[in-house]
Amino acid sequence: MQEQLNLHLWLIPLLPLMGAVVNGFLGRRLKFSNIVVSGVALLFTGAAFFLVIYDAIQFGGQGFNPVNEIHRAWIQVGDFTVNFAFLLDRLSLIMLLVVTGVGFLIHVYSVGYMSHEGGYYRFFAYLNLFMFFMLVLVLASNFLLLFVGWEGVGLASYLLIGFYFTKDSAANAGKKAFIVNRIGDFAFLIGMFLIVYKFHSLDYSVVLGPNGVNNLIALGPELSVPLCTAIALCLMIGATGKSAQIPLYVWLPDAMEGPTPVSALIHAATMVTAGIYMMARASLFFNNAPIAQGVVAIIGAATAIFAASIGITQFDIKRVLAYSTVSQLGYMFMACGVTAYSAAIFHLMTHAFFKALLFLSAGSVIHALGGEQDMRNMGGLRKPIPWTFGVMAIGTVAIAGIPPFAGFFSKDEILWKAFSYSAGGKFFWFIGITTAFMTSFYMFRMLFMTFCGNRREAEHGHDDHASSQSNNDHRHGGVHESPWIMLAPLVLLAVLSIFGGWAWKPMIFTGENKFEAFLKPVMDANLAEKIPYNLPTAPDKPVETVATEHSAEGVHEASSNMELKLTGASVLAGVFGLILALIFYVTDPEKPKSIVARFPKLYHIVYNKFFVDEAYSRMIVQPIVEGSTDLLWKGVDSEVIDAGVNGAGWSAQRISNYVRRLQSGNIRSYGAWVAFGAVAVIAYMLWMGTQ
Repeated sequence: MQEQLNLHLWLIPLLPLMGAVVNGFLGRRLKFSNIVVSGVALLFTGAAFFLVIYDAIQFGGQGFNPVNEIHRAWIQVGDFTVNFAFLLDRLSLIMLLVVTGVGFLIHVYSVGYMSHEGGYYRFFAYLNLFMFFMLVLVLASNFLLLFVGWEGVGLASYLLIGFYFTKDSAANAGKKAFIVNRIGDFAFLIGMFLIVYKFHSLDYSVVLGPNGVNNLIALGPELSVPLCTAIALCLMIGATGKSAQIPLYVWLPDAMEGPTPVSALIHAATMVTAGIYMMARASLFFNNAPIAQGVVAIIGAATAIFAASIGITQFDIKRVLAYSTVSQLGYMFMACGVTAYSAAIFHLMTHAFFKALLFLSAGSVIHALGGEQDMRNMGGLRKPIPWTFGVMAIGTVAIAGIPPFAGFFSKDEILWKAFSYSAGGKFFWFIGITTAFMTSFYMFRMLFMTFCGNRREAEHGHDDHASSQSNNDHRHGGVHESPWIMLAPLVLLAVLSIFGGWAWKPMIFTGENKFEAFLKPVMDANLAEKIPYNLPTAPDKPVETVATEHSAEGVHEASSNMELKLTGASVLAGVFGLILALIFYVTDPEKPKSIVARFPKLYHIVYNKFFVDEAYSRMIVQPIVEGSTDLLWKGVDSEVIDAGVNGAGWSAQRISNYVRRLQSGNIRSYGAWVAFGAVAVIAYMLWMGTQ
């Protein structure tokens, strides 16, 4: 590690923490106004963003050589040491820019969106605290410090999802997110224990660098492959919880109970992408664990198409986007499974732009309608809120993968890498392109149901009477565009959703994959390809072209031709999804009802999310609750522990009732007892003497 620069990396997470402390501890005591709370939150978050930009300029000026700032030893046990240290390399730089940039825009948007909510200071304190932990996670130079940030974002997400804590649904959603993530975190801990056991360190430079590779080589494939498989599977389970993959995805749709800016922050640029970042960082283990690699790819592909199918049937505008997030994270998971880590990070970046845009645009729609979230009660909003319609349309086209928007480049890169992968690549490509079609369909379905046609009556309205009354007021001419404090971040995110993928266009447009080339030094730092028995990663060309092309130019030309064909197929999938949604929800709005009538059972299953939550409740939650109630509480706690304690007290009381009668205060009684005792002692002594 080259340490030429002192970038004061510790200041980047410290600034949001200071904002959380000021608003959290002083906001209520000093009765901060909303302006003061907003100023504090934006000042510290914006300062962190501009500090990242400054450090990026300095970092690039010295050739992007990794900077490892070690501040002090944190844990020292024998020869095992964990430092409190921060690392800036190309991978963490991309994550820092995304987290602070998109996070700052969400903070700005929140000023307008939350202006009339109670607990204003508390919301921004939680938001800043979330940013602090996420930045610690990204900047950490070892797995233990990463785990601190990992657990911290779990805590902050619990606070943010359950922000409306007086609502049972919000409180339960927060608890659900916290508990489900603990399952993955336990596996993550086991993975770290295995790393410590073998490598005697948790530092990236030791575990993932030349020393770690040499340790694996010294073990030989018979031992190192099982070790890497165990570590990779444990890390993957941790990522499955944090990045909401099957079977631990169930917390994320329920997280919609939090305020809309929370949904944008958690589901776009930060918490849910932590698992993808961690797997890219620890790619050494996955590259040398073929079983784990296959499991990652299968889970990602299954999650992508499974969540997309659910998104087609949902009517809550935020839940549609939630299942879209789960599906897109499945894309990234699949990319990691086919060793396309750079493509996964590329999609992570573009997804942050258009998914934050879509969530915040949905918030603008909800704000305009006084709290309405059911798309069946929308329609005809294109003219009343044209800015929201425009930016949401841009986000929809971007996520549908239609060129030249950002989502096209990153999605196409994943599909190409999947197709090129040697082990089952065509299967993963087919799942990916099918998911791309489904994504385009349900996203344009959302857009058309929300903004096209005529405004529909609230046949499926809220239970809350006040909200329904507000909706009625809006229906009679009260629909209004959001203020510019909310629209300005949407416009900036729309620009990024258009041009965010252009900076690093795929190889077919530039002759070189610049994003992959930028990240290559980080991926090469793992030196996975130098392990002799390492499995082959995704080839630069499809397998079919190897036998027919002999020259380097011919191979490259055949590869480019195949990529162009696959690109055309993915674009057609997105356009076909758009056309189908246009027919179903604009040209012939009655058609979906006729299809549902033909397949009522299938629709019922998909609409109810395949009853996964109900199955988990019946097979896991209820047995645990009943077991803890009947066995642990009534059986062990009451019948054994409490009975033992209470029995000891009861026995002592009964014995004392008899013993206290000896204290009668009668001297003759005491004398009789003394004589009886003396006779007993003498008798015992005589008996012992005759033995």
